[in-house]
Amino acid sequence: MFHRSHSLIALALATTSLVSCGSPGPAEEPPLSEEALASVTSDAGAPSKALAREVDDLFRMEGLGETRALIVMKDGKIAAERYAEGYDKDTRLISWSMAKTVTAIMIGQLVGDGLLRLDQPAPVPRWQRSGDPRADITLRHLLQMRSGLEHTEMVDPLPDADMTRMLFLDGRDDMADYATAKPPEAEAGEKFVYSSATTVILADIAARVLADSDQPEARRRAVSDYLHARLFDPLGATSMVPEFDRAGTLIGGSLMHATARDWAKLGELLRNKGSYRGEQLVPRSWVAEMVKPSPKSPQYGLQTWLNRPTGEAEHPLFPDRAPHSAFSMIGHMGQYVFVSPEQGLTIVRLGHSNREERIAMLQQLADVVELYPSEGR
Repeated sequence: MFHRSHSLIALALATTSLVSCGSPGPAEEPPLSEEALASVTSDAGAPSKALAREVDDLFRMEGLGETRALIVMKDGKIAAERYAEGYDKDTRLISWSMAKTVTAIMIGQLVGDGLLRLDQPAPVPRWQRSGDPRADITLRHLLQMRSGLEHTEMVDPLPDADMTRMLFLDGRDDMADYATAKPPEAEAGEKFVYSSATTVILADIAARVLADSDQPEARRRAVSDYLHARLFDPLGATSMVPEFDRAGTLIGGSLMHATARDWAKLGELLRNKGSYRGEQLVPRSWVAEMVKPSPKSPQYGLQTWLNRPTGEAEHPLFPDRAPHSAFSMIGHMGQYVFVSPEQGLTIVRLGHSNREERIAMLQQLADVVELYPSEGR
């Protein structure tokens, strides 16, 4: 009996030793919290636990910055929704440069109304003097960030940047005056330069065609009324609050506020080619122009970032991990309304991430996107 027991013990020890010498099994993932599981709906269009975990990672992983709001929409329905402590579905969050895409939508509506022409010289009075090369700048050039105007968006020290000076220093009271006064540094159409000042010029053009006065309050009211009547109210995006400078110009490149749900509605509007509940709020042809690559920047359309490869290592999105037809509103410090029509997806991520954190956070966002197969729409 002793020898038999001893043999069994030796066999067990040998087996344990063999197992320990082999490859370790996959590490068990920590259990999901109730909060993580509750963020995913019953009709998510993807494996619910996998989606809950990827969403949870966006809020909890180190090195991604602070995610304050996240909404995943699949085929027009909320698949996941979550907020950081202190934020909820009624919290208005800042757009930063996501506002540029909203400004482009408004310009498209004005083109559809026959009030503006895409390939005609931009109606900026200061540029119409004889011999001024800026008279060749078209609306398309402005929309594609190809105006040729001298501009430095960001520079060190930050107070020297045109964006800082226009928004907060000597240009803040009349941003359009600051922006349109810039001299040309290249021929119109020849060079891509990302510029918040360019979008302010577009906003000023909108005010000039909509207002019957150059008084600040008349300009502000005309643009605000148009946005609400033609875009925000029909879309049900009632939380939208656009900001204006002292001259009554929409700060269309930087400052709009809305809830995450209303940012998602704007993304869904573009995913559906400008249509909302059977009503064509934005011309279908205009949305197609918005997501068409610029000849000088394949990753940019009309005030909209595109998921097109550029051949460079760094990219504002992730063309290696999502359809090239995808596009996004993108704002400073990690604001995104990402739209992938082929996947039926609209994803809103709002928060605060520095440059390094934003790069890492984008890959985590791509993990969410990859849960949804492309349907070739």
